[in-house]
Amino acid sequence: MKKFQQLRLTVFRTMCAAFALTSLTAVSNAAHAADAGNGKVLSDSHNCAACHGVKLNTPISPEYPKLAGQHADYTYWALRQYQMGTGNPHLGRNNAIMQAQVQSLSQSDMKDLAAYIESLKGDLVLKK
Repeated sequence: MKKFQQLRLTVFRTMCAAFALTSLTAVSNAAHAADAGNGKVLSDSHNCAACHGVKLNTPISPEYPKLAGQHADYTYWALRQYQMGTGNPHLGRNNAIMQAQVQSLSQSDMKDLAAYIESLKGDLVLKK
């Protein structure tokens, strides 16, 4: 009978630890939620429209991408890659203009900027 009680105690402790870890993860994710309003301020202050066009949907050159409506995860990762530069060809992106634009941004800033870009209505279309 004592082994059964030890097993129950072990299972209970494991479940409590899993619950605590899940709760802690949820709280930390909520604390770092992206702020699209701050993303707009960052977009304006970094003059993203100078290359990517009005509402980031009409680039001044076909070489520049339309950003409006792009998924936030993709945009964030692209910004991080520009920030990492070409030190690792598997991770970095090579564009001197973009590398200069993102150097002063924190990861939180890039998440905010990505949330703002995703919130914009754009011409990007997902294949159905």
